[in-house]
Formats: sequence, C-alpha cells, structure tokens
Amino acid sequence: MAARILHRLRHALAGEGGREEPAGGGGGEAEDCPESSELEDDTEGLSTRLSGTLSFTSHEDDEEEEGDGASEELEEPPQAPGAAAGTEDGEWVSAAERPGGSLLTRQLQELWRRSRGSLAPQRLLFEVTSASVVSERSSKYVLYTIYLIRSGQFDKAPATIARRYSDFEQLNRRLRCRFSCDMASVAFPRKRLRRNFTAETIAKRSRAFEQFLSHLHSIDEIRRSPEFLEFFFLPDLQAAQRLTCTGMYREALATWANAHRLQDRLGVCNSGRFLLTLAGLAVCHQELDQLSEAHGCCEQALQLLEAQGSHPLLGPFLQAHVHLAWKVGKDKRRSEARLQDLREAGLPLQQQPSLKECLIKEPLE
Repeated sequence: MAARILHRLRHALAGEGGREEPAGGGGGEAEDCPESSELEDDTEGLSTRLSGTLSFTSHEDDEEEEGDGASEELEEPPQAPGAAAGTEDGEWVSAAERPGGSLLTRQLQELWRRSRGSLAPQRLLFEVTSASVVSERSSKYVLYTIYLIRSGQFDKAPATIARRYSDFEQLNRRLRCRFSCDMASVAFPRKRLRRNFTAETIAKRSRAFEQFLSHLHSIDEIRRSPEFLEFFFLPDLQAAQRLTCTGMYREALATWANAHRLQDRLGVCNSGRFLLTLAGLAVCHQELDQLSEAHGCCEQALQLLEAQGSHPLLGPFLQAHVHLAWKVGKDKRRSEARLQDLREAGLPLQQQPSLKECLIKEPLE
C-alpha cells in the first residue's frame, strides 16, 4: 500500500499529473494474478513488504501443488515490516521519519494528516502481512496472514486471519454458485503445477488475494452474504468454542477477541454470531477472574438485546449480568426488573441454561 502511494506521489512531484505507467509487460504469467482488476499490479512493492516475513519451514525445492492437509495452530502474526506505529494521540509515525527520514516521507505524513479530516467514507482494506510455507506429513502449503484495516483509523489491536490457497478457492467457488452474475467480473488466481513456493509466486498470489477480497467487499450483496462474512470469523469462533470446552480459557479469550474484532471491522455487530462472541468473552473473562471485563461484555450484549422481547441468550445474559454486577458493585436493578418481567411472562428461569452451557451447546457449522 505504501509503495503505491510513494509511486503516485513521485509522479505527481515530477509533474506527470499522477499518471501511472502500466506495471510489467504483456508477457507475464496470467495464472498468477487476477485477469482483471480495478487495482494496479504492484508485485514488486509487495515483494519488498513481505521480504522480512516470508517463512520457509523446509529447505526442499518442492514444486508440487499445495496439498489438502489441515493447517497447524497459528502463532501471533508478526508486525508487517515497515508498518507504522501509533502514538498515544493517534498519529502515525513511520520508521522512515526518524532522524535521516526523507522529505518525501514527511510530505506523505502531512498529506495523511490533512486527509484525516475529510468526509470521505471509510473503507476496509485487506493487507497480506506475512506468508509462511508450512510442511506437514503429507502436504506442503502456503499460509497467508491478512490484516483487516479500516482506512483513516489506527487499530491498536488488528483483526487478522490466516488462510491458505484452498480456503480462498472454496470461498470463490461458493460465491460463484450463489452470485454468478456479480462474480463474473471478479478474478481469482488459478492453480499452478510448478513453482508454487517461490518468493515471486507467493508475492503475486498475495497481491491477487488482496485484490480479490477488496473486490468482493465492494459488492453490496456479497459483502453482506454469510459465505463472505463467515470466511473471516467462523474458523475463529469454532476454535474458540473448542478451547472453551476444554478449559483453555486464556487461549480461548484471545481467539474470541480476534473474532470480535473481525465482526466489528465487517460491520456485523447485530448478528447472533456476535452475541455468541460476547458470551464467549464474558465466560472466559469470568473464568480468569476478570470480572469487570466480563460484566462489560454482558452489558454490551444486553444493549443489543434491548429491543428484543425474547431471545435464547437473553435470560442467561441477564442472570450472568446480575451475578457479576453484585460481584463488582455495579447497579443490577434494571437486569433484575427484566428478569422479573420474564418470570411473569411464564419463562421458567430455573430451567434456563447458564451462559457457559449455551456457549458449549451452540452448533457452529
């Protein structure tokens, strides 16, 4: 992204009116990048950005296609090289703006500060920050780590996903089955029989996946579809549920929190999945004796349930909120009144499952 901005600004300063030359020649490998796209090809810039994060777990020169083995459990993704760091007041400070930074960098910083106050609508950006070649017993594949970034804002805790080529391919296939007309103009990188694990191929596919997700997100019907949304957060919800069921609350908490951030970036904070995420956060915080945080999650859920007279999670959230409010010394009268209303309506609260029981029994498919 920074490479594209630098490229445009150089042309503007040179008096070329921001006009960009076509990237690469016509003899490139068509299968590596989308056949059509609204974004320019910047494979060279992406290769530079990924140069410090490409990770090869095997030194074998394997030219076979990616296998179908399941991915391993992921560690915390590394910070993208050259990425800016946020200061306390929300300003971006680039590493290039330290002593010795260029005039061009300072101009970019000033341009960004001025643009923060504009009325342009925010949009979601998808940026591949690292790629790892993973070798398992029967397969070898590339795992791409992608950040979801809201333009014009600094996210202290980024929302991340890690997906392999077969995951993107499955999403592409499902969307083409349901949205054949809308997907006609969306390009997807085709498979290759050789050289799948070279740095050049990985960089080209990384760029293609960024464009692919951006194009999908720009189409209203696809952006709101369960197929597109659950591609991002359903794997985290499933993993968090498994960790919670096995009592690994600290690990589960981190996974629930990332699922929360993903749904927030995607703008689906009114869905049943989001309420389940809040339930997971509340349960894990409570099990880790972080009662104030658990109380806050219950309050957020009850605000979302304010307009609903009945919901399977309403009773459990109210009971958890009353218990936690008593523990942390907060006002619980409103929740007690709502519980009384439910009793008068004939709801057997004594038979209601706890928030943790609801969380464990909820099928996530």
